[in-house]
Amino acid sequence: MPLFALVDCNNFYASCERLFRPELKGRPVVVLSNNDGCVIARSSEAKALGIPMGAPAFQWEREFRKSGVAVFSSNFPLYGDLSSRIMTTLEDMAPSVEVYSIDEAFLDLTGVADPEALCRAIRERVLRWVGIPVSIGLARTKTLAKLANRVAKKQPGYGGVFNLEQGQAAEAVLAVTDVGDVWGIGPRHSKRLWARGVRTALDFVRLPRTWVRREMSVVGLCTQLELSGVSCQSLSRAPAPHKSLLCSRTFGRLVTERAHLREAVSSYAVRVAEKLRAEGAEAMSVQVCISTPRHRDNLPQHSGQATVALPAATAHTPSIIDAALRALEDCFRPGYEYQKAGVMLLGLTPASGRQVSLLDLDPEQRQRQHGLMSALDAVNRRFGRGTLRYAITTAPDRPWHMRQMRRSPRYTTSWDELPRVG
Repeated sequence: MPLFALVDCNNFYASCERLFRPELKGRPVVVLSNNDGCVIARSSEAKALGIPMGAPAFQWEREFRKSGVAVFSSNFPLYGDLSSRIMTTLEDMAPSVEVYSIDEAFLDLTGVADPEALCRAIRERVLRWVGIPVSIGLARTKTLAKLANRVAKKQPGYGGVFNLEQGQAAEAVLAVTDVGDVWGIGPRHSKRLWARGVRTALDFVRLPRTWVRREMSVVGLCTQLELSGVSCQSLSRAPAPHKSLLCSRTFGRLVTERAHLREAVSSYAVRVAEKLRAEGAEAMSVQVCISTPRHRDNLPQHSGQATVALPAATAHTPSIIDAALRALEDCFRPGYEYQKAGVMLLGLTPASGRQVSLLDLDPEQRQRQHGLMSALDAVNRRFGRGTLRYAITTAPDRPWHMRQMRRSPRYTTSWDELPRVG
């Protein structure tokens, strides 16, 4: 029979902030969204204070000061780097790993002699090598592993690892799990189940399968079978290739000048092109969208979008910037105060299996472009993102830049922000 483990980092963003600030241990910590808007992560102590997920930061500022809450702007370069280190550690210890999100991964432990001992060793090594605490749930299906992980996280007596065996132990967990907390059951289906008198995961398992298939489709039936111990989901070792890639940001303050929009769009084009090359793909077209605030009735409203086709599929950043700026000219209208912009790459194809076009570059020029991008990416990986950058993105005064008044240093990805000792 298959055996899965779900490794989930405990309060991941808050744990990352504490990693280089040991004095924050035991103190409530919250992390804010882009532009310091609302709470997107909370430590256990912050949850105990009743601070809800999504709470507007300005409404809770008084409570933050009163309760001594440490407040941080989101620091995604730090979180992403620590996540990569955790996943690398898991891949060194487990037979197969599926990275599910920035702070979660499924392991396939089928055939492992002592899976619980391995999970405890994984937990210990991640904490020692990376410094982030994790909880691990073991079960025969991925959905049950999710529930087992909840138990491991919420009940310290299990030491961060809980093995959900079939039989009475599994039924006991299902009986105390709200049906809305089951992985795969969304709010719409949850309301329908509650209306039918289904309150717990165990109630859901006992429903007639014909009803579940009819009312909740094959996805709902798969969830029910998984809760019953029948594995319907295997480990996905390679993520499905993206059909598009997007970099979109809300500005730190409203932008009116075309020059500032050009800087922002160019910066987003650089970032999304980096993502494109990291996936080993190329794009056929570039789409740009800009918009004014939607909930400001006193301001004129405008939302623009334009797409520019590339002569041939490419991952060459200057070509993508040029197309993005041409698209911006098509959708920009003077006299408006813009709040947001985004750059999306469409028509993605694998770089190794691209279709040759009559408009394509000659092989030598294309090879030079590929070599330049490879060198640029290598330098920025080694010395930190932005070490080498394009002139149009380096204006000293950027009104479009996100507000990050409380961002911690990028300890692991920027030479200028390395932690200092002594």
